[in-house]
Amino acid sequence: MMGEGLSNINQIGLIFTVSMGVLTLALPRRFAAFPLVMTACYITLGQVINIASLHFTMLRIIIAFGFARIILRKELLSISLNKIDKTLIAYVVASAAAYIVLRNGSQEAVVSQLGFSYNAIGIYFVFRALIRDQDDVQEVFKMIALVMVPLAMAMTIEKATGRNLFSVFGGVPEITMVREGKLRCQGAFMHPILAGTFGATSIPYFLALWGRGKSNPLIAIFGIISAVIITITPASSGPVVAFIFAIIGTSMWAIRHHMRAVRWGILLALVSLHTVMKAPVWALIGKMSEVIGGTGWHRVMLIDAAIEHFNEWWLLGTDYTRHWMPTGVTWSEKHTDITNQFISVGIQGGILSLILFVALIVLCYQGIGKMMKETLQIEPKSAFITWCLGASLTAHIASFTSVHYFDQMIVFWYLLIAMISAGVSSLSRNSPVRQKAPA
Repeated sequence: MMGEGLSNINQIGLIFTVSMGVLTLALPRRFAAFPLVMTACYITLGQVINIASLHFTMLRIIIAFGFARIILRKELLSISLNKIDKTLIAYVVASAAAYIVLRNGSQEAVVSQLGFSYNAIGIYFVFRALIRDQDDVQEVFKMIALVMVPLAMAMTIEKATGRNLFSVFGGVPEITMVREGKLRCQGAFMHPILAGTFGATSIPYFLALWGRGKSNPLIAIFGIISAVIITITPASSGPVVAFIFAIIGTSMWAIRHHMRAVRWGILLALVSLHTVMKAPVWALIGKMSEVIGGTGWHRVMLIDAAIEHFNEWWLLGTDYTRHWMPTGVTWSEKHTDITNQFISVGIQGGILSLILFVALIVLCYQGIGKMMKETLQIEPKSAFITWCLGASLTAHIASFTSVHYFDQMIVFWYLLIAMISAGVSSLSRNSPVRQKAPA
């Protein structure tokens, strides 16, 4: 320990953070995202410097290094804001403003939302400035694959011993939690579901590497094996569902020319089920949990409760949900367990924040569609990378029904959006159709 003001950082965490900061400043642009990805995977949020009422986790310190880099090297100027960028900014501003107003501008609310805004804007635009085209995206896939290998090994050891190696950093328990006789490994993440979600939503990246060319299969194999280990060692149904959606989404590449019919078919199927079922269509989440395990019925009841209490949260969100569900949470007397990202967004910022959050996802899918249209006939391997970004996005959305992102998992969410946005922007600068179309 290093004194009262630095009481939550140890020497290993300090050395690691300083090293990652130096690498962030020194590495070539294409590889400069590597330290931020490593920090998210290896350093818990228990490593924190407290200054007054402000909490600087190691992740936030690396974000600061990232911003310093992109400003000093004028890489930030490479960004021409598109609809995805603007919508993300609007979502962050609307969420922070609603949260502060609902709590009467209290100091605690202001500090909380400064942290939320710093994390979201900082992570996103550092990645956005560093990633500019599909070659950069491919390098990110390789980075994640390599970083996952030690994490998967650590979680395998955790599964075998019941002890979490990352507990040395604080913020995660030393003794692995157990549910129904199964160890729920979590690595450096704050919850097993989020650790597993990281593995599941990364699977499409490595499948993209596999299909890209002869130089990538070995890295892809390491990534796939590591991602599967990270997905299953938490012994949670949420990551398994995300994994299933990731695989289905990627395999849809085989019928890519018929996706319009598939989308309409899915929509009609859901509407038909909603009409004929005695319960609402989202009750299928509970039915699925009966097959693969988990607490799916809690998630169904939570959606019902959010709809029933819509009048309580739609304007600015709400700071009390304890009466929504039969059970609460140990860390708050005011809330129930909000295991849904969409509901969490609404509770934090009201209906406007939720609309902007959904709009962000819609714009990402539209951007993927635009990139596919531009590259499918000319560069099918590049198109497959884009497709796999869409498969990962779909896996995230599936995960949103079982958990809300509250730890370093946000790094990989904003990274995905930044990669999609960078691809959209690269079309206007360097359209393959315009370059390669015959005169």
